[in-house]
Amino acid sequence: MPPYPNLVSESLLVNITIDFLISVGGSASAVNVVDYVMKINNPEPNLARLLISDLIDRDPRLELHEDRVALIGANHEKIDLNETGFVVFDLETTGTRAPPCRITEIGAYRVRNGKVAEEFHTLVNPEMPIPPFIRSLTGIDDDMVRDAPKFRDIASEFLNFIDDSVLIAHNARFDMGFLNHEIGRVFEDYRVWNPSLCTVQLSRRLLPHIENHRLNTVANYFSIELLNHHRASDDARATAHIFVNLLKDLQTLGIHDFGSARRFSFKKKLC
Repeated sequence: MPPYPNLVSESLLVNITIDFLISVGGSASAVNVVDYVMKINNPEPNLARLLISDLIDRDPRLELHEDRVALIGANHEKIDLNETGFVVFDLETTGTRAPPCRITEIGAYRVRNGKVAEEFHTLVNPEMPIPPFIRSLTGIDDDMVRDAPKFRDIASEFLNFIDDSVLIAHNARFDMGFLNHEIGRVFEDYRVWNPSLCTVQLSRRLLPHIENHRLNTVANYFSIELLNHHRASDDARATAHIFVNLLKDLQTLGIHDFGSARRFSFKKKLC
C-alpha cells in the first residue's frame, strides 16, 4: 500500500491502468487489464491476478475483487465545499523551478466552517545555497536554515496535517509543483492525491475589477493584514482569510461543490 493514504502512484503502469479503467466505465477483468497495460496477450487468470496485485498495492485508487479490477476512491468533483476541510499553504523556495530549486519554508493553516484554525510552520533546510535575490526577497538566509529539518524529516508530519483536505494556495500550480517534487524525492514515484484550488484564479474570476491579483493586492482589497510578505506563515495566513472571503462569493453564485469551483476558476471571464 502507499506510504500514506493521501499519496498516489506516479508509476506509468498505474496511470495507464487508471486511464484504461476510466475508458471502459470503471472496471475490467484482470485478464483484460494485463492484456492492455502489460501487453501480455490473453494471460492465464491466476497470473493476471498476481501481476495486477502489485499495481493495486501501490495505489489506493485501485481495487481487485475476485477477478475484476475496479477504480475506486473519493470523487473529488462532488466534494461539498460547505462540508469539507481545507488546508491553505504557502512555500518559500530557493527559486522558481523544481528541480533544481528546493523548499526553504512551509506555512499552512486549516480552514473549516469558514474559520482559520490550526497552523503548521517550519523552516526547511534546502540542502543547497540560497541565492542572493531570494535572500533579499524573503529574508531567509543560509544561517537560518542550516539547522532546520530537511523536507524528508517533516514530510510525514505535513502529510498528516493536510490529511484528505482540499489544498489552497495563491498560485497553486507553483506550490503544488514544489510540494510534489519534494514528496517524490522522499517517496519515490508518489505525489499527493489531494485536490487543489488556486486563489489567484478564483480572484481573477470573482474580482475582475481590481488592479491585479497579487497576494498583497487581494489582501488589501479584503482589508486583510499582510505582514512579512514573502514569508510562508504570514502569506499562508493572509491567503487563508482571502479564501474564506472568496468561498463566500462562490456560495453566493450557487457554487457549492469542488468540481464546479474548479471549472469556474478556469473560465476566462465572468458570464
